[in-house]
Amino acid sequence: MALLLFTDFGASDLYVGQVESVVDRYAPGVRIIHLLNEAPRFNVVASAHLLAAMAAQVPRGHVFLAIVDPGVGSERGGIVARIDGRTYVAPDNGLLSVLWARGTVKSVWKITTWPDTASVSFHGRDVFAPAAAAVATGEFPNETVTQIAEPSALLPGEDLAEIIYIDHYGNVMTGLRGQGQSTERQLVIADLRIGHARVFHDAPKGQPFWYANSIGLIEVAMPGEDAAEALNLRIGQPVGWAA
Repeated sequence: MALLLFTDFGASDLYVGQVESVVDRYAPGVRIIHLLNEAPRFNVVASAHLLAAMAAQVPRGHVFLAIVDPGVGSERGGIVARIDGRTYVAPDNGLLSVLWARGTVKSVWKITTWPDTASVSFHGRDVFAPAAAAVATGEFPNETVTQIAEPSALLPGEDLAEIIYIDHYGNVMTGLRGQGQSTERQLVIADLRIGHARVFHDAPKGQPFWYANSIGLIEVAMPGEDAAEALNLRIGQPVGWAA
């Protein structure tokens, strides 16, 4: 079993290391995998779709510590959810909504007892990391949680017709799934109509194309170029299919 981190903390900032140190304190020896620490900042909806796509590639039995939490310090709670053989610890703010909506075998617990020493602004370190460590070491369920019917915050689980992530190459991922899409269709972003290519090598140089990427999402790219910069694209921008 491994514990996978999915956060918007930033890979070069001071937060991830603090979370890791707490996990190591409560679950020494558990392998930690950095799935992503550059999730869309403050963007729970986009992150929920990205997390669902990435989690599908991870073997069952692993634990996810998922934190995109712009409402930290508010009344929103925390949850532990088991969905199709994987366990997720996260704020109850909709981050697990897509996974929950698409899951078939699922159960969820509310974190009801928080450490007395928990800070008001870093629940990822002080609340969610100890909970994830308990799951990873088999000390779950325990007295800190109560089983509930479903998460309090539930967002739609359908495909999200907007840009949800831009990688450091400038490739642009959308919340649209690629399975079953006709390669004859054109993707529309702003005033652009973008055709399909199987992969970078098959597309003309300097021309954007769409394809189904390695985690199953529709992505826009340009061979050898930064598509986001060249096309002036940003996270949250709507996308759709041409009629």
